[in-house]
Amino acid sequence: MVVTEEKLREAIAPTAPFSPTNEAGLDVCSDTWAEAEFEQIFQTHYGRIVAVLFRLTGNRAQAEELAGEVFWKIYRQPLPADQDHNVGGWLYRVATRLGIDALRAQARRKHYEQAAGAAAYESGTTNNDPLADVLRDEKRQRVRAVLAAMKPAQSQLLLLRQSGLSYQELAEVFGVKTSSIGTLLARAEAEFEKRFRALYGALQ
Repeated sequence: MVVTEEKLREAIAPTAPFSPTNEAGLDVCSDTWAEAEFEQIFQTHYGRIVAVLFRLTGNRAQAEELAGEVFWKIYRQPLPADQDHNVGGWLYRVATRLGIDALRAQARRKHYEQAAGAAAYESGTTNNDPLADVLRDEKRQRVRAVLAAMKPAQSQLLLLRQSGLSYQELAEVFGVKTSSIGTLLARAEAEFEKRFRALYGALQ
């Protein structure tokens, strides 16, 4: 199911009936956020969640679609009210997990597409230059492939840091001390470099 920003806003609008399925085509639970509370969360975090997902996927439309899924998850199942929660941290973790899952799916699909493209080229049924297709965005594709193969916590840490989160914000997301972030980042960067070199040779 594709959950866009427009569908999400329609689902939580005051005029939308809270029935099993509303006009947006989305199932709505009875145990949901108060509208104002959810709107504040959405306004505070949506732009940055999209930015993180765009950095990961390289596709604006896909980033917005995945961001919609992230917010729909927390809207349908609010965090327990009797506990303290880092809502932003939860959103970032879910967003990066969804983004990495999307990357893995894309990698599988691309493998089949490249195989089909190679067969078409060998049979002379395409006018495209396969070399140009392969070289296009190769560096970004390699980086994303390595991130998708890493442990989720490490890839999430690198992505969120590259997306502009401070050490303090990262500490809040991962529930650790700020003083630990430098060490965790160093380990994640070393793991990334090791995997990249193993797959592609020297970093460029």
